Amino acid sequence: MESSDPDPTDDSSMDAFLDKFQSQPYRGGFREDQWEEEFDKIPLFMKKAPSEIDPKEFPDLACLQSIIFDDERSPEEQAKTYKDEGNDYFKEKDYKKAVVSYSEGLKKKCADPDLNAILYTNRAAAQYYLGGAFSACCSEILRTLVSTGALCHLELKHFAEAVNWCDEGLQIDAKEKKLLEMRAKADKLKRMEERDLRKAKLKEKKEQNQNEALLQAIKARNIRLVSESVGEDEDSASNGLAEMLLHGLSSENPCGARLSIDGQGRLSWPVLFLYPEYAQSDFISAFHEDTRFIDHLMAMFSEAPSWDSEHKYHPDDLEVYFEDEDRAELYQVSPESTLLQVLQHPRCSVKALTPAFLVCVGSSPFCKNFLQGKRVHR
Repeated sequence: MESSDPDPTDDSSMDAFLDKFQSQPYRGGFREDQWEEEFDKIPLFMKKAPSEIDPKEFPDLACLQSIIFDDERSPEEQAKTYKDEGNDYFKEKDYKKAVVSYSEGLKKKCADPDLNAILYTNRAAAQYYLGGAFSACCSEILRTLVSTGALCHLELKHFAEAVNWCDEGLQIDAKEKKLLEMRAKADKLKRMEERDLRKAKLKEKKEQNQNEALLQAIKARNIRLVSESVGEDEDSASNGLAEMLLHGLSSENPCGARLSIDGQGRLSWPVLFLYPEYAQSDFISAFHEDTRFIDHLMAMFSEAPSWDSEHKYHPDDLEVYFEDEDRAELYQVSPESTLLQVLQHPRCSVKALTPAFLVCVGSSPFCKNFLQGKRVHR
């Protein structure tokens, strides 16, 4: 088949085409006496859209419409576009076109029940204003339907959706008292919800900054950690610690106390003292890292606890140990040592961010039996 287009490789044919093109007058320009009519055919300058769009007469407008209502878009997107178009017509009091737009939106059969309900109510409102289609009773039903939809969202705490329903209803009757009151309530609750969300985010950010400070402080002290979640230490300690700091202490912590850091960057730990002879324990919610063990022992045993019926747990007679679970070994702690000094021991580890220590009476038969067969470092 021969083509009438010039062959780009043929210089003579191209020259002939250009000569012919230059010799022909341009016929696409506006005529001076009809420029207003010509401009009114351009979508950007149209004062009013035509009631029917003929692609031959309005090709640009038809092209734009095909893009807006592209069938490749989801039914929800298309239905929303028709709803917005109908709302624009409604505001212009062109109720006939509004009815057509809402009806086209309903034909898309989208899966959004709220959007479909709005299309139905808005179409009913437009038909009402066309006259003759609805009685005063139907108008009341329409208002009731919108109010019910808004109330349902309000009860479900979908405050933004409730506001939208009220706005849709107020387009029908801007003075409807019930809708105005409901909208004010929904808007107030929506703002409160947004405020609470902002507060929660600020609190979360503050806690995150505190956790990062704790993490850096522990790393700087070379304290060996054990994460309950992963059962590993050292290389995995950072991940385990970060996880525990984000979600609070392990449930093993009896009082829910948290590791804390003061303004001088010093740490206070929740510490557990275990008394295996009587299956008892003491929990210190804030053991400052610079405090000595003897200071706490003297405070706890200034008077004999109820379970020490023999009154033998005197601070000077007590021995404190920490356990190296990896090697099944016990290390004795000097009562004059500070908590930080003990935690920095290369074989001391902290599980679930709560250091634990064994305490018993050094001269008691129980202590001798308890330590028998164990490797003890004094």
